[in-house]
Amino acid sequence: MTLKPFSLQVGEDLLLRYPELAHLGGTIARAVETICDSHHAGGRLLVCGNGGSAADAEHIVGELVKSFVLRRAIGPKDRGLLQQSGCDDWREIAEKLQGGVAAMALTGPAALTTAIGNDVAAEMVFAQQVYVHGRRGDVLLGLSTSGNSKNVVSALKVARAFGLVTLGLTGSQPSRMAGLCDVIIPVPATETFKIQELHLPIYHAVCLMIERELFSETLPGL
Repeated sequence: MTLKPFSLQVGEDLLLRYPELAHLGGTIARAVETICDSHHAGGRLLVCGNGGSAADAEHIVGELVKSFVLRRAIGPKDRGLLQQSGCDDWREIAEKLQGGVAAMALTGPAALTTAIGNDVAAEMVFAQQVYVHGRRGDVLLGLSTSGNSKNVVSALKVARAFGLVTLGLTGSQPSRMAGLCDVIIPVPATETFKIQELHLPIYHAVCLMIERELFSETLPGL
């Protein structure tokens, strides 16, 4: 797919604010296109990372499953289904529901992740979930400041084996992730905290671009 001009404008604004990311503009746009293509085909986005990157994974999902900047009103078909359900407050529910992207952080279920880590192996925490939840055409986004996190790398290997599209956010150093990602965004930094500082504006821009691309009819003038 080709992104709409008002979606691309978000990326251009990002690069004006962070000129050190200018060389990543095309790569960021490809990541957005990949997620939107999967969404249109009924796919979902799986996201994983460790530590600060785990928080980032959950942050990304939070911006996609519900509205970020735009009001994402649900469509008339879904409003009709709510009305037909017979609930007396269907209008109120319909007004509060928001359109979203099917996205899931693999970092959250503590009982599951600790069970996998304890009973199987820590590096399989994300891979096991990708194997069970992932379907061909879904997208896996892995975040790792080193690009070598074992559990993220294992998840990417499983994703590729079973037909998921793989995306990565990492730093500038050579990494194992580079050969496992269909699209990888390596920010120009090598220290963990500096890499994370650059990851946030990138994934905010990605989420904004996705929102504009998929829900632009809710924003007057676009």
